[in-house]
Amino acid sequence: MRQPFVMRLARLHSGFGWAVLLLLTALALVVVPLLNQFVTPDSALYIPDWLVTLTGRFLCLALVALALDLIWGYTGILSLGHGAFFALGGYVMGMHLTHNRMETGTIPNFIQFLGRDDWPWFWVPFQSFWFTAVMVFLVPGALALVFGFFAFRSRVRGVYFAIITQALTFASMLFFYRTETGFGGNTGLTDFRELLGFSVREADTRLVLFMLSAVAVMLSYLLCRYIVTSKLGRVLVAIRDAESRVRFTGYNPLRYKLFVWTVSAMLCGLAGALYVPQTGVINPGEMAPANSIEMAVWVALGGRGTLVGALVGAGTVNGLKTWITAAYPDLWLFVLGGLFIAVTLFLPKGLMGLRQQMAGRSKQ
Repeated sequence: MRQPFVMRLARLHSGFGWAVLLLLTALALVVVPLLNQFVTPDSALYIPDWLVTLTGRFLCLALVALALDLIWGYTGILSLGHGAFFALGGYVMGMHLTHNRMETGTIPNFIQFLGRDDWPWFWVPFQSFWFTAVMVFLVPGALALVFGFFAFRSRVRGVYFAIITQALTFASMLFFYRTETGFGGNTGLTDFRELLGFSVREADTRLVLFMLSAVAVMLSYLLCRYIVTSKLGRVLVAIRDAESRVRFTGYNPLRYKLFVWTVSAMLCGLAGALYVPQTGVINPGEMAPANSIEMAVWVALGGRGTLVGALVGAGTVNGLKTWITAAYPDLWLFVLGGLFIAVTLFLPKGLMGLRQQMAGRSKQ
């Protein structure tokens, strides 16, 4: 008998889990705004504007880790190309923000460099915010759908799939680096000013963007949790553990893998769209293969197949990165490599599995 949606939603977590989720939501939507807006800067409880913006960026990156864990931790699809989907969402939002900063009848210098005196056809629709909002999901989703269809139909799996996803993001990076493509070349898109009539440089707008990022992470987490705890989620885990057996029992893994792969790409597009107005720039460097590899480290450190671990891993690694690159900028790549090796050797289940791992050792 099919359960009502409300009952399914309530069973996503225990009472304690829902209490923690509500507490974190209240912290992001109530406590942080209060401590930022209504506490004097000389107070120990004051949260400065720069910290709000930085945390908003971390939330966007945590959303990418969540999307990656959905396909890697639960479906066994290791992607080293999710940076492409993240950057595509960022470029979609960047195109809308670029429209907003230009005066009527003017176009950016990088388009003038192409010998044009008007907007290219593919730029024109992005004047509309609502068209942009739809394209944030459709552009990365369409790329993932086409790429995934041919890859999964050819039964490319494991390390081979990881390699071609890395090729995907590298090819995308080279495409956007070319000035003649009309996306800003090396510099990318920058100097953003307004979003829906509000200045993206104002502290109040940055606070709202932080809150929107928090809501996006919470809702995306619930969506992923709903997927992995459903019958669909059980099929995904079966595909991860024994895809050939799933195929022999009458299921078509192609449809399931393609669905979750596309959903994951769309979540990355949403993360990129929220990240760009808080950062102030989007360029092809976001598509660098190294960025996608770092995303995999976030999930591995937090713990694959947990969802919460992906969020924890993203926050931990990016917090370390911010601190280390500020104090010792040349050491970060060594620290990142050391983290990956340490997780592989000593924390195969990540931080979320540390308690279980320690309990297992104590019984021995």
